Amino acid sequence: MKKVIKKTLGHFKNKNYLFKKLYEMAAETYMYFKYKKIRHQNPTDDNIIIFESFIGKQYACSPKAIYNYVIKDPRFSEFTFVWAFRSGKLKQIKNEFTDTRTILVEYKSKKYYEYFSKAKYWVTNWRTQPFMTKKKNQIVIETWHGTPLKKIGIDLKIEGNATASQKKSHRMYLNDAKGYDFFISPSAFCTKVFTTAFGLDQLHKEHILIETGYPRNDFLLNYKQDDTNSIKSKLKIPLDKKVILYAPTWRDNQFALGVGNTLDVENHFSKFMKSISDDYVIIMRLHYLVASKLNLSEYEGKVFNYSQLDDVNLLYVISDILITDYSSVFFDYANLHRPILFYMYDLDDYQNNVRDFYIDLKELPGPIIKTEEELLDAVYNIETIENKYLDLYQTFCDTYNYLDDGKATERVVNTCIKFDS
Repeated sequence: MKKVIKKTLGHFKNKNYLFKKLYEMAAETYMYFKYKKIRHQNPTDDNIIIFESFIGKQYACSPKAIYNYVIKDPRFSEFTFVWAFRSGKLKQIKNEFTDTRTILVEYKSKKYYEYFSKAKYWVTNWRTQPFMTKKKNQIVIETWHGTPLKKIGIDLKIEGNATASQKKSHRMYLNDAKGYDFFISPSAFCTKVFTTAFGLDQLHKEHILIETGYPRNDFLLNYKQDDTNSIKSKLKIPLDKKVILYAPTWRDNQFALGVGNTLDVENHFSKFMKSISDDYVIIMRLHYLVASKLNLSEYEGKVFNYSQLDDVNLLYVISDILITDYSSVFFDYANLHRPILFYMYDLDDYQNNVRDFYIDLKELPGPIIKTEEELLDAVYNIETIENKYLDLYQTFCDTYNYLDDGKATERVVNTCIKFDS
């Protein structure tokens, strides 16, 4: 009976904005008191670390890098590691974990809340649920998930998000930051951004920011050529083709209730896919928040959809060219010193009505392109573009990626986790 009621309420929630708001307020209040009780019942265990990436949707990003580091570090021999995943992902991913100290729990399950309530360390790359307040003796390590081009959090002043009002969004960022003990920053630029975007200046918590570089980027500095051939073989990507990675971000103003964020790939990228020479293959990598369903059957063997692949680093290292827009992926990809094309077909609308940017677009290490025809021409003349942007590309890396040296994870672990002497 409970499942039927929950399913019915969920149906109405996805059809009506007012009901959705009231439902979420009631659910959050209920969970606040429930989690408070669970937290009280479970003492903190200094030897437990819990990891969560993209709210349980992926095994990726800096939490994955930190986990893979600590399971090999003898200092953690007596620790228990917990990973939280959504139910579908949990079934897919469980066989990848062979370390006997590691426990997998389902996102929002009873065990999920119990382990969060007693884990000494929380490692996440996103915000946690607002009712999950930590104890004073727990440590939250916020790794975040990229260097932002577009404005985020409290810095975002344009009202364009269909899922949350500006006021609510600002409150969520500020409330979440109250629980942070360490906030990883990949550069002085990001330190400045995170200070205002998360209200750390308002909270007088600027000191929690640690400039270490992103652990997730260590792989981009340490991978070997054999790794790329192995990845291509596993993903069935031809070894004799040039690989183009198309990785656009999501749009706040393109949201359908009951569906989620959408992206009109058909009207903005199909001509390019149809026209590109057979010397190339394309990997599609939509943002994890985008629910668009791609029908790529007519491009079989030419276009590969790896939007659901957790670790985008695998796609970075096998790609020869990155095509993106306002996504933060290009900051990370620039570590490879490979060409980047910025396909911003909706630039004017996006900048004026959705989100503004932190940096002057003249700093971008590649050209801004607004049509599919221009995009095709840019790909065919990529060497000319590389030469044109050579100096600007290096300046960009010196400004934003100077801490990426393959040792960021080591710095984060040594700074954030303390051992009894």
